[in-house]
Amino acid sequence: MEEAELCFPQVNTSCRKMSRPYQETMFIYSLLSFITLITVVLNLLVITSISHFRQLHTTTNFILLSLAVADFIVGCLQMPAEILFYRGCWTLGDSMCAVYYFLGFLCVSASVGNMVLISADRYIAICDPMFYSTKVTVKRVRLCICLCWIFSAVHSSWMLRDFLKQPGRYNSCYGECVIVVNYIEGAVDLVATFVAPILVIIVLYMRVFVVAVSQARAMRSRITAVTAQRSNTITAKKSEMKAARTLGIVVVVFIVCSCPYYCLSVAAENNLVGVSSAAIQIWLMYFNSCLNPVIYAFFYPWFRKAIKHIVTLQILKPGSSEASVV
Repeated sequence: MEEAELCFPQVNTSCRKMSRPYQETMFIYSLLSFITLITVVLNLLVITSISHFRQLHTTTNFILLSLAVADFIVGCLQMPAEILFYRGCWTLGDSMCAVYYFLGFLCVSASVGNMVLISADRYIAICDPMFYSTKVTVKRVRLCICLCWIFSAVHSSWMLRDFLKQPGRYNSCYGECVIVVNYIEGAVDLVATFVAPILVIIVLYMRVFVVAVSQARAMRSRITAVTAQRSNTITAKKSEMKAARTLGIVVVVFIVCSCPYYCLSVAAENNLVGVSSAAIQIWLMYFNSCLNPVIYAFFYPWFRKAIKHIVTLQILKPGSSEASVV
């Protein structure tokens, strides 16, 4: 009986499996597998849509593409690893444990960076629309996205510098996958990947909200004197505001999904972080990667049209990249 409870019965120093009822285990496995599949498929559809259709090659969509890549990595690699470790046994070895944590820190940090870029993009589009096309160019957006991923990689490497040199150094038994984050590293991570970016996002969106309200009042007060040209301008502004609301929902959902994990990391009495600890908070943070493309599907008509082209295999036809999806 004791051997059956060990992760590796042939190893004396093996960790023990977590004892869970069979029905509960199968339900959790099924639910998490379904979430993982949806996350991978939907984010792959976002990546394919923006990459394939030339009409979607806009500065804002390139940031969404970067966010979808981070979410796809979470669904393709992080979620399956969490499912494998559900019973408390890490069977992929110490090297893959290091890769798992590195990708986890990388994706979370990159997602936060992309959220800041989205907020800055909407801030300029609403508050300084006359200079949006000159300030926010495709070249500059691509540069910002590259810098975001580079910073995320550097930050993740610094956070895990000792662990990457010697994976498994903090394991108490064979089949465990844990890291120890000291106070200074935890504080830096909290400020760099949560507190500071969230403050920047809140300030930018508060400014966007104030400007949007003032513009809406100005439109209503002058609605009787609107000309055809003015009408086009109002339509453009409404489109920008709708995009700001949609992307604002994405940012709010991200904050809601991430807060429990970071609050737990602050309130924890010790700094031992493992795949098996705080499973609900970790999965809630990962679940945000599934919610982002769902939000696009509800609020972006171009995404629904692009999915239709992909599902019906119309993207395989010559010249399909020029199809109208907006």
